Amino acid sequence: MGERLDIQKTYKLFIGGAFPRSESGRTTEVVAADGSFVANVAKASRKDLRDAVKAARGAQSDWAGRTAYNRGQILYRMAEVMEGRRSQFEVELVTCGSSAADAAAELDEAIDLWVWYAGWCDKFQQVVGTVNPVAGPFFNFTVPEPTGVVGVVAPEQPSLAGLIARLAPVLVSGNTAVVIPSEVAPLSAISLSETIATSDVPGGVINMLTGPKLDLLPWLLGHLDVNAVDLTGAPTDLDPAVLDEAVGNVKRVIRRDPADRGPYAITDFCEMKTIWHPIGR
Repeated sequence: MGERLDIQKTYKLFIGGAFPRSESGRTTEVVAADGSFVANVAKASRKDLRDAVKAARGAQSDWAGRTAYNRGQILYRMAEVMEGRRSQFEVELVTCGSSAADAAAELDEAIDLWVWYAGWCDKFQQVVGTVNPVAGPFFNFTVPEPTGVVGVVAPEQPSLAGLIARLAPVLVSGNTAVVIPSEVAPLSAISLSETIATSDVPGGVINMLTGPKLDLLPWLLGHLDVNAVDLTGAPTDLDPAVLDEAVGNVKRVIRRDPADRGPYAITDFCEMKTIWHPIGR
């Protein structure tokens, strides 16, 4: 028997809990820091994005309807599974240009971010909600609710920790997500999808679309069933005409410093509902 050949990985999209190839059949090359070929990854199309939004919308009510404690359990499970696959993530980060030390540090940060935001799931409501003082025989409460389907454009670097730093706060309150990961270093994002699929995350809550950001952004911003878009990882010199696509349904557009981590990132993707209740006699 001859020498065994390596089984090369096929990097696919992640939509509705499944791993389809792009409906267009297109791929795009990922190259290492030295310019050498690393892999072909699926190049998502407009149809793929529509499918991802449909999956996210279908999963949103169930995800939002779960208890905050259960969402925290699931996010924590993400950290557990990633911890068990450290070597794979580190190899992929190094392949895309990180040093071994930087890859290990980034993976530590990525795992810790899941734990951090898992802990906020059943606590942030008490921090950002309130009982309001009113002049009259009423109780007046303000409580946060998820905004719905959120598009997340992840930073180019750090490709894994940066993605999780923007994705995790979207999920905490009950939103679902359509994610466009790093264009130059997408391998760890695709492996993250495999982690999602085995971490009790319901299908459609997180959807991952690889490919050129500038191809996908006009369709993401213009889609009328996307409620908000996080442009933290988008180019800063976007054509104003692309940004104008978000106007059609008064879509919320967020852009934060990639290093900005904290509970108030959760409220970027919440609606604040104020409830009046009479005090009976």
